[in-house]
Amino acid sequence: MHSKYNGYSFPLRDTVRREKVRFHTRYGIELAGDLYLPKEAEGKLAALAVAGPFGAVKEQCAGLYAEELASRGFAALAFDPSFIGESGGEVRNVASPDINTEDFSAAVDFLSTRDFVDPEQVGILGICGWGGMALNAAAMDTRIKATVTSTMYDMTRVNAKGYFDSADSADARYEMKQALNAQRTADYKSGTYARAGGVVDPLPEDAPFFVKDYYDYYKTERGYTERSLNSNAGWNTTSTLSFLNMPILRYSNEIRSAVLVIHGEKAHSCYFSKDAFADMVKDNPDTENKELLLIPSAVHTDLYDRKDIIPFDRIEAFFRKYLK
Repeated sequence: MHSKYNGYSFPLRDTVRREKVRFHTRYGIELAGDLYLPKEAEGKLAALAVAGPFGAVKEQCAGLYAEELASRGFAALAFDPSFIGESGGEVRNVASPDINTEDFSAAVDFLSTRDFVDPEQVGILGICGWGGMALNAAAMDTRIKATVTSTMYDMTRVNAKGYFDSADSADARYEMKQALNAQRTADYKSGTYARAGGVVDPLPEDAPFFVKDYYDYYKTERGYTERSLNSNAGWNTTSTLSFLNMPILRYSNEIRSAVLVIHGEKAHSCYFSKDAFADMVKDNPDTENKELLLIPSAVHTDLYDRKDIIPFDRIEAFFRKYLK
């Protein structure tokens, strides 16, 4: 299978130009991005850094969001997080709640120092697993003036507790740690890293709906791209270890800047956004600029690429209101 649009899962419209860029994190990792700019832009622009979903690359959802927002007048940077896609990091196919939060701030470093960007008008947008990273970045980085999450996952929660917190026990976590640390030993002996596998293929007939939902995006022409982990061999198996005892949303209720949390009402993952929003506004004196937007009848991957469902008008209005 090949990606539908020469490496990308979406077409590039005539009113937007795309250019390859490189920038680095404060850990020295070089990140790769696609910078989308409106062709007719003049003066300083508001800018957005876009990443996600977890296991996807910039040629998929992040690029689709960035391209759409560039067509609406923003400078939008879709980037590959550390260790995946075209970005650097010597060990491939691993994730880290710390480093991947830093990736967003590195993107803010890059955008806020461009001549065509107003550094006081920089926001971020995280999709799926990078929605959680975006909230974590917003809690840390005061340069971020507005944040949107779309179909968000809290990767630290789902890895430590299982879906719907069904494996939330010390014994369950201990058993997982035993298996993952045994794999660490095996990887070190072999000098390679076992891969967890991307979205299951072939798809079992009795697969849960959300697995079918992922398959429909990552394993078909709709969303397949060559570099995507989810479309191919997946993350390193031991990548999960980084998330087991490091909850990323601990200080979300200290976010003072604007946040819009978007989720499909019928998505299996909707509870992540509902709970994250409730925690964010609890005891937070800055709630007037926080909003939870649930999209009726939408499932998880509808907010990956369904432009008739993704509320781009609301996203644009939100960023225009708070990036000024």
